[in-house]
Amino acid sequence: MGEKRKTKGQNEVAATDQKPSVERSSPKLGHSDPAPIIECPPELGPVARQEWDRLVPHLAATGVLTHLDRGPLAIYCAAYGLWVEAIEAIQKFGGMIKSPSGYPVQSPYVAVANRQADLMMRIASEFGFTPASRGRLWMVANGDSELLDLEDLGKGNATW
Repeated sequence: MGEKRKTKGQNEVAATDQKPSVERSSPKLGHSDPAPIIECPPELGPVARQEWDRLVPHLAATGVLTHLDRGPLAIYCAAYGLWVEAIEAIQKFGGMIKSPSGYPVQSPYVAVANRQADLMMRIASEFGFTPASRGRLWMVANGDSELLDLEDLGKGNATW
């Protein structure tokens, strides 16, 4: 006859047995060929420089950092510095201020904080700082970026 059909639970167990775990497929610390620690741009302020010093060793250890990343990482750190400054001002003066006419308006620091947070999140996803972007980086690093096996598609047993 034919092969027995598996239940949904059996399919899920079989699928999890075949897929590499996130830990096994993640970039490992202590690569044999770690990326060099790149120099911090002198234009960065003290808070941005602290963020640079915090991030670079981690990125270098995972092997995802190259000298080409200096500019985007500097932009991220500068945005972080401005974001911290804006958040401190919001905490000091509040999110709403009184306009010259006496009506309450949103503090300009709120817009600055929001713009910098947006910029930081876009760059963060490129470097793998978010859980979702780390998963994409690990898939690419392991050559597992295909979501659908196209060869099996015509046979009716495509896998996701």
